[in-house]
Amino acid sequence: MENTTIHATNGTSRGDEMRSPDQTQSPPSRLSFVHQSSRPITLRFEDLAYAIKSQSGEDNNNNLGSSSITNMTRTLLNGVSGVVRPGEMLAMLGPSGSGKTTLLTALAGRLPGKVLGSITYSGQPFTSSMKRKTGFVAQDDVLYPHLTVIETLSYAALLRLPKTLTRDEKLQQAEIIVTELGLTSCRDSIIGGPLIRGVSGGERKRVSIGQEMLVNPSLLLLDEPTSGLDSTTALRIMGTLKGLARGGRTSVVTTIHQPSSRLYWMFDKVVVLSDGCPIYSGHTGQVMQYFRSIGHVPGFNFVNPADFLLDLANGELDLLMF
Repeated sequence: MENTTIHATNGTSRGDEMRSPDQTQSPPSRLSFVHQSSRPITLRFEDLAYAIKSQSGEDNNNNLGSSSITNMTRTLLNGVSGVVRPGEMLAMLGPSGSGKTTLLTALAGRLPGKVLGSITYSGQPFTSSMKRKTGFVAQDDVLYPHLTVIETLSYAALLRLPKTLTRDEKLQQAEIIVTELGLTSCRDSIIGGPLIRGVSGGERKRVSIGQEMLVNPSLLLLDEPTSGLDSTTALRIMGTLKGLARGGRTSVVTTIHQPSSRLYWMFDKVVVLSDGCPIYSGHTGQVMQYFRSIGHVPGFNFVNPADFLLDLANGELDLLMF
């Protein structure tokens, strides 16, 4: 894409004040006795680059039945930077194949191979101690199909919460998560799977998120947590995550696919990727002003900023002018 300028901001700026009128403050999370064990972390990544080697076979017309193998290098990330401070929510936007999941996996320390650039957690590199403070929710839910919702969360609480909490406190924590994520009506239903009928896909996704929310991580990374959900359920989940960020001073980073305008304005910052390159990295409230300053203006008023950004990332400039 022609415009790959990074627009990054540090510290407190006008972007914190430029919020949508529809944006409302979420109440702090009720995870009271676990909040004391959470230590806020500032995530900073600078000039990240990542490439993989792939092989492609080509038929050799001169020799029948033979083929040549060519080694190719594919760049998945190139020059991506950003910062997420405690209490902030960062959204990663971009079309399919733009590198969102690759970037999220790199920030979680789960990406194989060498990642060029710098990733620091409150000024420190990724360690095993940092891994215990990081929650990661994959796009595909991995849950035991024969357990009920409350059993899944209760077992997770008993295994993952610190020994300083009693058994009753750990089980109470699981009940709080069930209430906060709106799983009360299906708490005694089995998770299910391909061969066993259970809860819906949206409820299964909320259970996966709940397992990570149990321990109140200092850094919570989620890969498309709203995929397959209706707008109301998606808004409720993101409201819960925002309450967790505000109440526990947790840094939340998530990839998201085509959010509504209400979802977009719940985020503090956004990184927009196109073919692994950033076209914007900064506050959500400044994105329209930035692209207007470089000549990209939507052809109509009241456009959803997320739709505008995705059109830009896809290179569909003609769609912005009708």
